[in-house]
Amino acid sequence: MSANNPLLQPFDLPPYSAILPEHVEPAIDAILADNRAAIADLLSRQSGTPSWDGLVLALDELGERLGRAWSPVSHLNAVRNSQELRQAYEACLPKLSAYWTELGQNRTLFDAYKALAESPEASAFDVAQKTILDHALRDFRLSGIDLPEAEQKRYAEIQMKLSELSSRFSNQLLDATQAWTKQVTDEAALAGLTDSAKAQMAEAAKAKNLDGWLITLEFPSYYAVMTYADDRALREEVYAAYCTRASDQGPNAGQFDNGPLMEEILDLRQELAKLLGYANFAELSLATKMAESSEQVLHFLRDLAVRSKPFAEQDLAELKAFAAEQGCTDLKSWDVGYYSEKLRQQRYSISQEALRAYFPIDKVLSGLFAIVERLYGIQIHELSGFDSWHPDVRLFEIREHGQHVGRFFFDLYARANKRGGAWMDGARDKRRTAQGELVSPVANLVCNFTPPVGGKPALLTHDEVTTLFHEFGHGLHHLLTRIEHAGASGINGVAWDAVELPSQFMENWCWEPEGLALISGHYETGEPLPQDLLDKMLAAKNFQSGLMMVRQLEFSLFDFELHATHGDGRSVLDVLEGIRDEVAVLRPPAYNRFANSFAHIFAGGYAAGYYSYKWAEVLSADAFSRFEEEGVFNPETGRAFREAILARGGSQEPMVLFVDFRGREPSIDALLRHLGLSQEAA
Repeated sequence: MSANNPLLQPFDLPPYSAILPEHVEPAIDAILADNRAAIADLLSRQSGTPSWDGLVLALDELGERLGRAWSPVSHLNAVRNSQELRQAYEACLPKLSAYWTELGQNRTLFDAYKALAESPEASAFDVAQKTILDHALRDFRLSGIDLPEAEQKRYAEIQMKLSELSSRFSNQLLDATQAWTKQVTDEAALAGLTDSAKAQMAEAAKAKNLDGWLITLEFPSYYAVMTYADDRALREEVYAAYCTRASDQGPNAGQFDNGPLMEEILDLRQELAKLLGYANFAELSLATKMAESSEQVLHFLRDLAVRSKPFAEQDLAELKAFAAEQGCTDLKSWDVGYYSEKLRQQRYSISQEALRAYFPIDKVLSGLFAIVERLYGIQIHELSGFDSWHPDVRLFEIREHGQHVGRFFFDLYARANKRGGAWMDGARDKRRTAQGELVSPVANLVCNFTPPVGGKPALLTHDEVTTLFHEFGHGLHHLLTRIEHAGASGINGVAWDAVELPSQFMENWCWEPEGLALISGHYETGEPLPQDLLDKMLAAKNFQSGLMMVRQLEFSLFDFELHATHGDGRSVLDVLEGIRDEVAVLRPPAYNRFANSFAHIFAGGYAAGYYSYKWAEVLSADAFSRFEEEGVFNPETGRAFREAILARGGSQEPMVLFVDFRGREPSIDALLRHLGLSQEAA
């Protein structure tokens, strides 16, 4: 079997098209068995003080072999999901969980790491090596190394169950998203929708051999209805289907209900925290983050809420007054997007749709690459003749002074059987092998934009352009690292509340006139974004930023409070309603089940960490303010950011890296100014 199993063969880039569901479990079983044997052998041969190469590097090699097989499987499960692949993927989750828990609770291994950290050799280690050892010892403790045997066993059971539940949450959300569609045969029902949205819906119908148009709950389709459909009843119907996905409410009530899973996940997380000596899961989560305490996080979020809420209330009052002028005197959740877009057009004579024509995908990409080439002194070009998981996928290479740096895949468009949202994951880490060979990094960058339709190229809204820049910022953090130890290269070892700094930082260039000149050009004429449109776009930058801020704070506070107070007798919905009492300015209908699709915290890495987006936004706004002072394309400032932040990965605490770049600790002022939420900006 192994001779025919692509996951067990050496490869440069993963052979995506050759990987079949039946390859997955045998490959993972074989690698786990090999790794266990290798670790037992390695530890039996340790005599005296272990060495870095004999211990850390040897374990990195084993982890890398497992990662090479698992990373493409995990990726395919997200971007080309099928029943067979899902079953194979899920069959491996408990095995992988058991393996990592075993490593984390291996006393001999822990003692070896401790001995290495305390050895005379350690004093000569570089800063990244010292950080890796510190983090390793911390992670052993967070894996229950100090617990009695029965509690260690319980820890392992909880971890295994949590990995299974979070995967099930994700699957049920994907299934619920795909389970609802609405066929429309009378074009009049779609009045207000843009031609591009209708063309995409017509293609969706055609793909299912249906007449007319097909509305789905994939984001581009949902967004088009909520923003442009004149038919209020249609907006309400689509809104209700979307915000009740995977819940006990709505058109598919109870069919893919994530409600019971959420309660079970929270119970297990709370039990895990208690086992490890923490009061609750929020405190356990902070053990590996930049923020120092729950009080600090909650004060940070509530302070932002107090400063932002008056602006949000003003935004809402203006929107309600405008909607009333248009004949809508009882503004509801399914009206907000529609009237906001109309108000934006009235106030600034600009619409996301009008801007689309100026952001064809290839122009945006060439401009994005030109920006990072100027800032960081790198070159990017497209590669051909590679294996991939879908014909739309593209591959690019980064070079510097003619030398290869790394590669990244772009998978940009929404389609069936692909997880929603946008993300970056590392397909391969930069590291130096035991033989001295340098392995270059590879990243996957995934978005869900409206695909090209009707012979036109894919045309992005400015919001989508910002998403692309955001994910590319994560990609650069992974790809431009100079650290050659796996445990701290790229985003490895970076505190989760600092990991959004490079991504949010990149978004700034989508708003700079010099940046916009590079990323925009009419898809038919190539004409740059006209000055009047540019002026309107910049004037509209902070349109409803108060409303957007309180919405994000609602998510952040809900997540943190949920994990800090679980077990106090309140349901998930009770906690959400309590947070809405505090920060929301517009209440959604009682049937809204936002939490049931909040994959970031129930199926992603953001549990008790969603605040990271706002935390890192403070860092990114303040970091960018140095560019505002010194020139947004100042190559020296660009190199300084690269060397202080991007190149150093997880080699030191994020605050040290930030201070190295900025010369001081971060201030919240730049963020409030950028968003127009300060008295000075107002």
